[in-house]
Amino acid sequence: MTGIAKVGQYLIDNAARIVSEMTNIALEHVEYQVTDEMLEQSKKMNVEFLVLLAKSFNDTNEEAADELIKWSKKSGEQQAAVFRQFSTLMKPYAKNRLMYLEYITQISIDHGLSTKEVATINNRICYLMDVSMIETLSAYEDYRDDLMNERQKEINKLSAPIVPIQKGIAVLPLIGIIDYSRVQHLLDNVVPTIPNLEIDHLIIDFSGILTIDEEVAQHIFTINNVLELLGIHVILTGIRPNLSMMIVKAGIDFTSFKTFGSVQQAVESVKLF
Repeated sequence: MTGIAKVGQYLIDNAARIVSEMTNIALEHVEYQVTDEMLEQSKKMNVEFLVLLAKSFNDTNEEAADELIKWSKKSGEQQAAVFRQFSTLMKPYAKNRLMYLEYITQISIDHGLSTKEVATINNRICYLMDVSMIETLSAYEDYRDDLMNERQKEINKLSAPIVPIQKGIAVLPLIGIIDYSRVQHLLDNVVPTIPNLEIDHLIIDFSGILTIDEEVAQHIFTINNVLELLGIHVILTGIRPNLSMMIVKAGIDFTSFKTFGSVQQAVESVKLF
């Protein structure tokens, strides 16, 4: 067995102890609160990393990276669930890498490895830690993107409810910034439920809208066209002066809609039909 192979086997056999010792050192550089659960999870992940590292000593960089990429994706997802900002996770990275190098260099020296062999192991450590960082970042971003998309879906549900207010009349209050995602939610999830409400008039209230553009207005027209085919009359309310100016500047033509200053005025107009 070569010297490098002996060091690799030593690292595998003593992974838990080595990681525990390095974790105690690493905790000195951590600037956030570490819970017992976080600590145990970190030790588990680092033991897995150290074993992967040790097993890779006889592999090419490409072969070693293949296995590590799988591990890093899982690591990124787990860390994303704990840390809100990636910078918090990455702050101690440079010190931790240096600690890895110093710790394993000493083990290599203790096993009588030559300078060339020590350099070979250290190069592998640097390469795999960099691969791990890149893949962890990618997995972290994917996890966060998925989480944000799910939260946006929940926000969309809460910010565009259909509210029946009288027999045959319901209100769709629009709140905040109406972007493509919000409009798509309206078209895909809200509009299809309207026929089940047995209403004749839908009041779309703009009181809570911060801004509007031509694209969003076009989607409002689309919603109106769909509802007209279903025999539902659309009324617009709550278009404030600043929003009116935006509509005029954008060249949006709302003249085909009945508009009122408030929901109450719209309801009163429906009674006159």
